[in-house]
Amino acid sequence: MNTHSAPEGAPIPADSPHLRVLAQYVKEMSFRNVMGATAQAYDIQPTIDMGVEVKSRPIGQGEAMEVDLCMNVQAKRQDVLMFSVDLVYSGLFQFMNVRPDDVEPLIWIECPRLLFPFSRQILAEVTREGGYPPLLINPIDFAPLYWAELRERQTRGDVPLAGAAQDGSGASSANAF
Repeated sequence: MNTHSAPEGAPIPADSPHLRVLAQYVKEMSFRNVMGATAQAYDIQPTIDMGVEVKSRPIGQGEAMEVDLCMNVQAKRQDVLMFSVDLVYSGLFQFMNVRPDDVEPLIWIECPRLLFPFSRQILAEVTREGGYPPLLINPIDFAPLYWAELRERQTRGDVPLAGAAQDGSGASSANAF
């Protein structure tokens, strides 16, 4: 896929490959505030454990893809849970004039990259509203995570992510990022 942009003011050809963001939304979120921002919550720097998972499923007759960026965070002080957050931030994407071989990397790299800043902001706000300093997550580069997952699947003899076995909802996922 060509990633070069058109010169300033030049029209972009109608048949050029591009990605359209049709919608973005919070699909699911839970915040469990165990410590309630008590004074004890601040004596020791908490340990933050975070997991990220990307899921996708076709919408309609395959005209669009819903991509979920699932983030779960737990903050512990020693072995005591302070708070936990589970967020599924989703986007509805349409691929126009994109070669079939280029769709999979777009789903697993570009779509989560576009969703990440919004989910990061939501996590920062919910932790701040819970009485803690805002949780600021460093940017995530989804490319090396995708290629590592793809290599692991190929080593196991599994099919690539786009053709992965799907459950009844038509969803497929890549995890352990």
